[in-house]
Amino acid sequence: MKACMFHLMPYRDLPADFEQRYQSAFIDPLWFDVADAEKVGEYYNATLDELLYAAKAGLHGVCTNQHHQNVYGFMANPSLMGSVLARQTNGQNVAIIQLGSTLPSTTPPTRIAEEYAMLDCISGGRLVAGFPTGLPTDATISNAVIPVEQRERFREALALVKKAWSAKELFAWNGKHYQLGMVNLWPRPIQQPHPPIWIPGSGISSTAEYVVGLDHCFCHLSYYGAKNAEQVADRYWELVARKGRDDNPYRYSFLQLIGIAETDAEAEDLYAAHAEYFFRKLLYAPSYYQQIPGCLEYPALVQALTNNPRAGINLRELKAKDFFERGFVIVGSPKTVREQLMDGMKRLRVGHLLALLHFGSMPTELCKANIDLFAREVLPHLEGLWDDKYEDRWWPERLRTKRPVAAMAVAS
Repeated sequence: MKACMFHLMPYRDLPADFEQRYQSAFIDPLWFDVADAEKVGEYYNATLDELLYAAKAGLHGVCTNQHHQNVYGFMANPSLMGSVLARQTNGQNVAIIQLGSTLPSTTPPTRIAEEYAMLDCISGGRLVAGFPTGLPTDATISNAVIPVEQRERFREALALVKKAWSAKELFAWNGKHYQLGMVNLWPRPIQQPHPPIWIPGSGISSTAEYVVGLDHCFCHLSYYGAKNAEQVADRYWELVARKGRDDNPYRYSFLQLIGIAETDAEAEDLYAAHAEYFFRKLLYAPSYYQQIPGCLEYPALVQALTNNPRAGINLRELKAKDFFERGFVIVGSPKTVREQLMDGMKRLRVGHLLALLHFGSMPTELCKANIDLFAREVLPHLEGLWDDKYEDRWWPERLRTKRPVAAMAVAS
């Protein structure tokens, strides 16, 4: 099993009355009302430091992502972050996981193909190419993508990117949404015909069906924890079987918030305020931003209207103990965390754990302490899961050899 450090790069110092001033973390918050550019510069550099620290500690990969016009995470161009990570981790056995640039919002999508190819070359063939369909707020509101075209554009763009990476001859592309007379991409990725492709989603609907059909890795980004993902995971594995694919756990990645300290009580005390900040200030978005008409295809719309347990949860009414008890955050001593994680990862059949070891308003010092304990006390117990039976086909080929967990270097 692989464990990777996921990071959202949030705004870490919102005013205490943010929840009263703004109905959403997306779109609504005014930059000059709540933000400070110098602080944001500190946050970007702190994020890079935390990801590089995780790579040095021995995590298998470091993950970036892309969002727009919100306080929850604003790596507006994850390739900029990824290029720093790729260069600074050269010589380390760590994947550069871009989760990633949003294809429907980028015209032409060959621009992303070029950026990702650069990252694969800079890293020496360690790129995992993530392609999110994009949140409705990102695609439709922030980037003016017509809602009913979002998924069409995504699928056409991905096909174009994959061909641009591997085509041996110059070609023309005359699609419904993209027309390019001459495609002859420079550079090309080291990994041919393409780097491993991961596609995120929040549930099992048309996205998962599409991902399984192409035999790519599905990344379940729920933020509600393994305890609340059993129904989604079961439906995913039923879909995999129905499509005639194998039951390889590495085709399924899962995100989990994690907070570790020496004891359960200390962990709950240390991470309580940051969990409340994350869910109540950063993650909260009203339904009119989550379900913009036209963004969901019909099966997903039916699912959202008839079977959506999250719809009844008002994050702003919950306290830290609720987030902990409900499993949104796995928090506790190393023993508690590794036992809960092992149970959850086995139950869901997770091959790639995306560990959100920084969340909310956490300072760098606490994030690094969290990484230390995870790398030393939890990761060694997870790594052997699945390796005796399954090959990770969704991982950079040159990183697939089994490795010992790196000894944690002395923190600088």
